[in-house]
Amino acid sequence: MSEVSPVYHRVLLKLSGEALMGNTAFGIDAISVNRVAQALCHIIQKGVQLALVIGGGNIFRGVSLKATGIEKVSADYMGMLATVINGLAMQSALQKTGIEARVMSAIHIDAICENYTHREAISHLEKKRVVIFVAGTGNPFFTTDSAASLRAIEMDADLMIKATKVDGVYAIDPKIDPKAHRFSRLSYNEVIQKKLGVMDTTAVILCRDNKIPLRVINMNKVDALDRAISGFDEGTLIYSEE
Repeated sequence: MSEVSPVYHRVLLKLSGEALMGNTAFGIDAISVNRVAQALCHIIQKGVQLALVIGGGNIFRGVSLKATGIEKVSADYMGMLATVINGLAMQSALQKTGIEARVMSAIHIDAICENYTHREAISHLEKKRVVIFVAGTGNPFFTTDSAASLRAIEMDADLMIKATKVDGVYAIDPKIDPKAHRFSRLSYNEVIQKKLGVMDTTAVILCRDNKIPLRVINMNKVDALDRAISGFDEGTLIYSEE
């Protein structure tokens, strides 16, 4: 793809923990982390202010652990700690590319990363540092999708991107039906009405009510992230109705 200037000034990218897992069954794959870091480095060099929220599903899933008898609150806190591990891995990979990055946690673990404050996060972004938000909202019962929506609002992001393993939002799972229809554009209300499961309802409503556009893309597709921040019709755009 030829070089195109970005149309968004400040972007929040929501990555699943699985994006760092590669082809392994569990944990962090160094090759995958470095590949993601290189893709992020490319858009940062274009002048985009970038914040990240990374899930922890490659390390831990609270839903599955809850089934073993561990209470929901403890399981959720364990999931938050998994996101911290992923955030530190991504920070290291970014810094190897020459990009400054700061990990900011919603729970206080200041021996290994910064405590989240709105003012400091904005300051880092304005200094062209990538900000990696970890530990969700700092509260149980909220997903990392909700945390991403909340941080996108707080950072006054122009766009939120959800990077997945599929190239957009489909009417049904394309793994079940290869001919499934992919939506190019959807309103947040349509997402709720059709129960499309893009993000949990809390996250969807936060974005809708604060008019944060969301684009769902396939992170494994070459140039998908570049095209999204450059304003191309990549994946699925979800928007707030006027």
